[in-house]
Amino acid sequence: MHCPYCGKKESEVVETRDSEDLDTIRRRRSCLTCGKRFTTYERVENVQLIVIKRDGRREQFNRDKLKRGLLKACEKTIIPAEVIEKITTEITQELRGMGSLEVESMLIGEMIAKRLKLLDKVAYIRFASVFKRFVDVEDFEKEVKTLVRGKQTL
Repeated sequence: MHCPYCGKKESEVVETRDSEDLDTIRRRRSCLTCGKRFTTYERVENVQLIVIKRDGRREQFNRDKLKRGLLKACEKTIIPAEVIEKITTEITQELRGMGSLEVESMLIGEMIAKRLKLLDKVAYIRFASVFKRFVDVEDFEKEVKTLVRGKQTL
């Protein structure tokens, strides 16, 4: 592990903790060269999931891409980063627990949309506009009316 301050490899682990989701291990390290402390996270490397895109292409599941999509939808809302991280972890664990090595992107989108709909309506509309490929204002209007009436569209 390279020290982010001086770049040297020699460090010692000062403290180790499991994360709340038990998916990662947090380690506090101390550089033996410069003495500064830094934190590292270890995550178990799982068998890579393959996402089947709408056009049939296949790509590796990317947790960071999932999180970026959530962050984009939740921009300028009051949703804290911890909640976004929690949703990202929940969906990732749910996908891995399905027992399949391949998952359709539509399923991932539906999982995200359901959570956002319960969490924040504006974030949901932002996400839905991309996920459902809104073409014009009428698409937005229809989805907002559905939200106001409380109907499920997924």
